[in-house]
Amino acid sequence: MAETSEKETSTTSSSKNRSRVTPTPTTTTQYDTVSLVQHLPNDKEKYLWFDRCMYDTVLGNGVLGRVNAGRFDNGLGDQEVSVSGSGSGFKKGKGIGKTVCKGDKNYDLIVSLQLGIRYSLGKYSSTSRELKSSDFDPMQKFWTRFPPQGSKFTPNHKSTEFRWKDYCPWVFRNLRDLFRVDPAEYMLAICGNDALRELSSPGKSGSLFYLTQDDKFMIKTVKKSEVKVLLRMLPSYYQHVYKYENSLVTKFYGVHCVKPAGGSKTRFIVMGNLFCSEYRIHRRFDLKGSRHGRTIEKADCEIDETTTLKDLDLDFVFRLQKNCHQELIKQVERDCEFLEAERIMDYSLLIGVHFRNSTNGDKMGLSSFAMHGEKASFRNELLESKLQDLDYAFDGRESSIRLGTNMPARAERLARRSDFDQYIAGGYDDLIPSGNSEIYEVVLFCGIIDILQDYDMSKRLEHAYKSLQVDPTSISAVDPKSYSRRFREFMGRIFVEDKKQ
Repeated sequence: MAETSEKETSTTSSSKNRSRVTPTPTTTTQYDTVSLVQHLPNDKEKYLWFDRCMYDTVLGNGVLGRVNAGRFDNGLGDQEVSVSGSGSGFKKGKGIGKTVCKGDKNYDLIVSLQLGIRYSLGKYSSTSRELKSSDFDPMQKFWTRFPPQGSKFTPNHKSTEFRWKDYCPWVFRNLRDLFRVDPAEYMLAICGNDALRELSSPGKSGSLFYLTQDDKFMIKTVKKSEVKVLLRMLPSYYQHVYKYENSLVTKFYGVHCVKPAGGSKTRFIVMGNLFCSEYRIHRRFDLKGSRHGRTIEKADCEIDETTTLKDLDLDFVFRLQKNCHQELIKQVERDCEFLEAERIMDYSLLIGVHFRNSTNGDKMGLSSFAMHGEKASFRNELLESKLQDLDYAFDGRESSIRLGTNMPARAERLARRSDFDQYIAGGYDDLIPSGNSEIYEVVLFCGIIDILQDYDMSKRLEHAYKSLQVDPTSISAVDPKSYSRRFREFMGRIFVEDKKQ
């Protein structure tokens, strides 16, 4: 619907009193929009600088690039940037997914997204203040019009006219600070030279996934109901991640909406990518703790490093050092308690496994490309010393190892799913592995994902229907309390203390 004014409009309303008190965030750095780039790491400063973070033009090929009000300089002078991504001096992604190019179905959506995120960062990163309870009100959402000719608030561009909505922008600005996300790096990753890559959705939701070329950030399109759930639980979510730095739940960096003129709304969230690492992920598992339908229908020869396996496909138990195992199980308990209190269910533990010994490739049935394709797959030298002792990860010092990231472990391959019965919840039962057990030195990545599904009427009906056909305890759609209990018990079986070290 066309607007008669270019002035930014707000749909705020007075917030209702909340029973939960939002903690006061720690003092945050005040980023100056005149020179956001000064906060970039030193090794990147030589490649670019900005007179200010807002760009004035969008090139016809779609990715925001050469500017008039500011200048983008990668050491070669002002650059026009193609959507396929010219070299910008940053680390390239590992190539998973299809690069979004001009002419693609969702090309204009991505251009609008980049324009909107640049605008939002320039606006909210320029000042810093403590959060107020009203900042968490679900009605804290702001529409901004982006006409092609530009306006008082927005740059001119060659995309179609659209409207941009920010949800609870001050909360997410503080969350990015809490998660130590540099605003300049965030903007450049999403809106810089390198194009986004579109991933195929591994689930049934039909959501679109986009990954930045540096692999740090993921963008997911979501349903209106999911946005409502996130905004409803936002105060508790903020409290939880504020209190537990090592929380395994998804890190949310922003919630936005794009509405092209005459088109429909597309809502999306920006979040951290769990698998951003120098290590190549050789195996991926999406685990819920349920059994019904929890397998993929692929032959072993069709499974590769991009395949997301499920519960019935899991044939490993992961042995962790004592302190790491205790911290992991304790944090899973905390996160599940939080999700249960928010009436959330149907979440998963996403696990990525990197096999440290490339000679295990033949045993695992991994392709030669997966095991030997890139030198980046085995840049272990830089991290090897830190993998020797996990105490380094939990004594408060900076480390590449942290809960859920770069965790060294030993993976015992099991012949049958029933072998899990050998492991009691919470630990290893001093069983002696059979003579043909396969043990692998691995690096683990894990996090709790898909946390925006509450136990609504559709899930209640799904539970009732499937309970008539199969064992009710085997299906994913169960009430949050039962889901949390089953999830924790399953995690206690697949992660065990390594008493052999």
